[in-house]
Amino acid sequence: MQNGHHTGPLGVGLAAICQNPEQRISDYNVYKQEMRLADLAEPLGFDSLWSVEHHFTDYTMVPDVLQFLTYMAGRTKKIKLGTMVVVLPWHDPMRVAEEISMLDIMSDGRIILGIGRGAGAVEFEGFRVSMGESRDRFVEAAEMVLTGLEKGYCEYNGKFYQQPHKAIRPAPHKSLKGRTYAAAVSPESSEIMAKLGLGILIIPQKPWEAVASELLMYTDVFRKTHGVDAPPTVAAGWVFCDKDKSRARDLAQQYIGNYWQSAVKHYNFGSEHFSKTKGYEYYGKMSEQMNQVGIETSSQFFTNLQVWGTPEQCFEKIMDIRAKVGCSDFTGVFSYGGMPYEESERSIRLFASDVMPRLQNLN
Repeated sequence: MQNGHHTGPLGVGLAAICQNPEQRISDYNVYKQEMRLADLAEPLGFDSLWSVEHHFTDYTMVPDVLQFLTYMAGRTKKIKLGTMVVVLPWHDPMRVAEEISMLDIMSDGRIILGIGRGAGAVEFEGFRVSMGESRDRFVEAAEMVLTGLEKGYCEYNGKFYQQPHKAIRPAPHKSLKGRTYAAAVSPESSEIMAKLGLGILIIPQKPWEAVASELLMYTDVFRKTHGVDAPPTVAAGWVFCDKDKSRARDLAQQYIGNYWQSAVKHYNFGSEHFSKTKGYEYYGKMSEQMNQVGIETSSQFFTNLQVWGTPEQCFEKIMDIRAKVGCSDFTGVFSYGGMPYEESERSIRLFASDVMPRLQNLN
């Protein structure tokens, strides 16, 4: 498949991220509400349910995405369970391999595995891991985990990880090939992901056209390395759906804007630390651009990459994203930035009734 030419039904996911900007309510209540929304995913007909891994701040509060999905696996029957992402440099890769195998067995093979290397200095600091080592650590951990899950044991002799031959128990019951993705923001990362044989998970933060052109390099490297075409991408985005066009625009601007502010704060975008950290040069350039244009403009830019509007507008925007990046799935984040939960729920239900069936029935 060439990017931009993936056709047929689109898988539609819902992501629960558990933000609590400015601590307006207790973290306990955030969880109660987010779990309630996550419980809607299967009955409303979503194909997959996702969560993300972050630590130490109110930006998103799911420190263990596999634990969250294990709980949701027990509450559901058939929906797929996606990690967006497990940040490998913050974990012992042997344990990650065991946890993935265990959840995949318990859920009867419903995992979609997303992995990444992380970009939050506050998180690297908290886990006492040097951020400048993250790319190399990621590659070693990914090789060890992915090979281990195919072979049934982990064994590795790298610079960062020395793992004696040990079995993964419970033993993996089916291959994770074809359902393993990585988040890649920089062109360097997408080349690494291609070599590792991973699909690409796109979290929108730069123009879709730029993503599309970088994917060409990725698909090229993938084909040269593996002799087959790269799998279609999985795209994510912040969604707000409302029957009223101007209300949809106003609330999207407000809450997606709030989300962006929380991301800037968590990642410390706009500071110079990225440009001084090995492997984060691309983020350094992003930070620099942000300082030039200012927070308002960058917030506006981020908001415009997302999916909001009437059901018709949301459908069109997702189709446009698919045309550019050839995704087989689109996952929406519906609750973020301090948006009232009844507003998130209304948006989820409208999207599920008026947008999702059209995406799932494309031919």
